[in-house]
Amino acid sequence: MSKDKKSFFERLAGNHVFHEEKEENMLKDDGNSEVTQENEWTDEDEGQLAIDMFSSPLSIVIRAMIADVKPDDLDVSISKDMITIKGHRQNVREVNEDSYYYKELYWGSFSRSVLLPQEVDSENAEASVKNGLLEIRLPKVDKDKTQKLKIKIG
Repeated sequence: MSKDKKSFFERLAGNHVFHEEKEENMLKDDGNSEVTQENEWTDEDEGQLAIDMFSSPLSIVIRAMIADVKPDDLDVSISKDMITIKGHRQNVREVNEDSYYYKELYWGSFSRSVLLPQEVDSENAEASVKNGLLEIRLPKVDKDKTQKLKIKIG
C-alpha cells in the first residue's frame, strides 16, 4: 500500500482492507542496519472522493457519489480556479467487530480538491443531490466576452 490517498470508490468498493493492511518498507540507515517502517490506515485517515468532471457548453460539471452523507456533513468550497469537496459518512449502525464476515464499506471523512480547467463564476454555481449522486454545475467565465463601460460625467 502506498502512502497516497486511495480513492473513495476503492475504499467504498472494498478493493483494499485498510484496517488490516500493513506496509513494511525496509530502509537502510548510514550504519547499514535495517529499519522496518510500518504504515497503517486508521480511523483518522481521510479518503479521497472519486469524481467525474466534464465540460458542457456553458459549465464545468462535477459528479461524485456521496450516498448516505447528510447535507450538514458536506462542505463545498469554490474559488475561480479550484473546488474542494469535504464530507463525513457517519456509521450509525453499531455492530460488534467479531460479528463481521466482510467489512468493506468506507465510513469516515473524505475530501477532494481539484484545479479547474478554466475560470468559473463561483457566485452562480449550483449543487444538487439525487439518489446519492452529487452534481455541481460551475458556470464558465467567458473571457472573450467584452463589456461596455459607461463613463459618468461630473
